[in-house]
Amino acid sequence: NLDLSSFNTANVTNMQNMFNDCAALQNLDLSSFNTQNVTNMQAMFLHCAALQNLDLSSFNTQNVTNMQAMFQGCQQLQNLDLSFFNTANVTNMQDMFFHSYRLRNLDLSSFNTANVTNMQNMFNDCAALAYIVSSTFNKTSLINSTNMFLKCTSLVGSNGTPYSYAHTNAEYARVDGEDGLPGYFTAPQP
Repeated sequence: NLDLSSFNTANVTNMQNMFNDCAALQNLDLSSFNTQNVTNMQAMFLHCAALQNLDLSSFNTQNVTNMQAMFQGCQQLQNLDLSFFNTANVTNMQDMFFHSYRLRNLDLSSFNTANVTNMQNMFNDCAALAYIVSSTFNKTSLINSTNMFLKCTSLVGSNGTPYSYAHTNAEYARVDGEDGLPGYFTAPQP
């Protein structure tokens, strides 16, 4: 158990590794956190293997540039609503959900990946992940997207495109059927 309700984080800029390896922590209430000045959330919840619930609805991520391995190894987490995340300044999403193999769905409809250059292993080993709600990710040649969807064997696009080991990089990081092309994403609801 961890009660952080008295924390004043208004001036914090770096939350890297803050809860890294809190392997027995099951619930975490961060509703009082002010993250408006935070620029680094790398590995913030890395290896929180028992974490079952995580409400980040109070998070302001407008200044964050690094989300590498932020939720890596959150093995018990099944649902994660990040539909309100502002990722306009993020450059690194490597390993962001890597080995969170019980995640069933992800709402990334607010994600802006225009400045992201590294998506390597972003969803790697999310074996239970059935759908990702998102618009098309930025897929320029500058992006490292090696093994982005590796082992996402449950993933199905909204038009029925199934996961394939032949397409594990950012090539299929688009809404299924967009411009007549296959993809792994489901379009956000209007």
